Amino acid sequence: MPFWLQWLNPNPTHSASSSSCLSVFLRFFHGKSSDEFDLEDELSWLDEKDDEVNVVQSRHESLRSCDFSSGKWVYDQSYPLYDSSCPYLTTAVTCQKNGRPDSDYEKWKWKPNGCSIPRFDSLEFLGRMRRKRIMLVGDSIMRNQWESLVCLVQSVVSNGRKTVTYDGPSTAFHALDFETSIEFCWAPLLVELKKGPQNKRILHLDLIEENAKYWRGVDILVFDSAHWWTHSDQWSSWDFLMEGNNIFRNLNPMVAYEKGLITWAKWVDLNLDRRKTRVIFRSMSPRHNRDNGWKCYNQRQPLQFFRHQPHVPEQMVVLKGVLRRMRFPVYLQDVTMMSALRKDGHPSVYARAMDQKEMQHLRDYTSDCSHWCLPGVPDLWNEMLSALL
Repeated sequence: MPFWLQWLNPNPTHSASSSSCLSVFLRFFHGKSSDEFDLEDELSWLDEKDDEVNVVQSRHESLRSCDFSSGKWVYDQSYPLYDSSCPYLTTAVTCQKNGRPDSDYEKWKWKPNGCSIPRFDSLEFLGRMRRKRIMLVGDSIMRNQWESLVCLVQSVVSNGRKTVTYDGPSTAFHALDFETSIEFCWAPLLVELKKGPQNKRILHLDLIEENAKYWRGVDILVFDSAHWWTHSDQWSSWDFLMEGNNIFRNLNPMVAYEKGLITWAKWVDLNLDRRKTRVIFRSMSPRHNRDNGWKCYNQRQPLQFFRHQPHVPEQMVVLKGVLRRMRFPVYLQDVTMMSALRKDGHPSVYARAMDQKEMQHLRDYTSDCSHWCLPGVPDLWNEMLSALL
């Protein structure tokens, strides 16, 4: 039975939206040094006990026979499908350019048990996406996936027939001959984060439209939201939470997460037409940043299995509960377990270019064990996404 994605259908309600903490967003976009990723790297919300997500069976008939989420990583010399010279990659993910000495992390393909995911075919994908808008909505790890998808397709688009445009929090790659756009919209919390009195950050759990207005008219929407909800007090994404006229200084993060997802779900139910729009929610990307980020440093191979009995992370329990109650059919793409095996796939200290002197003192730098080197793990997420679409 397929656990890769789930077609969740039931009753009415629920909505949510987007957010705009631009500081971390801009730092990631401009390829700053790894010690600037502290906000996302300080907390490890997924340890070795949180490796597997037991996702509900898909009701999508064509995928019933394949569980894409359960399998193993197989070394494949024919990978990667592009290299780090892709012009759309930010410095922070070009690990080879930044001095990472090994490259095997680029050559692993995900092999589900009992079936296979088709190799990504750029021309075939663009042909299927002709005259369509694809938008990935979320945080810097979703940006990571957007860069991967753009690099997977851009080499078959002629120079002069591809361009990038910007609109508020949204960035779009256009393949002009196909009339296709692949877009990224910054919304790490989905709901609205605004500045209040004395520059305090107020997260409005029931407001979404300022973010969601960018999602209208899109043919394929892919969402993620998990990491920014789980930051500690020191690195919290907000100072206060607000729902209606009620203001909270402290609220259980999973209660807040559920309220935010409900706002997103209500917006989807009320504003999208299932005949025109596909909606996918990608599960959380695992971090390996225990011990101040050094869990992923110098890792060279995927894990073959988990040492502990895995259990479902709280975020997934909350997410599945909200999706089940929606009228709109949303696919849940499960990448958590497969990615949890890839401690070797993070930038670690290679999130920026370093000179020879700096290379002698690597442990003086913070290790980014949240984002992913490209080419790398998000390419396989996009192969799965292509198979779904």
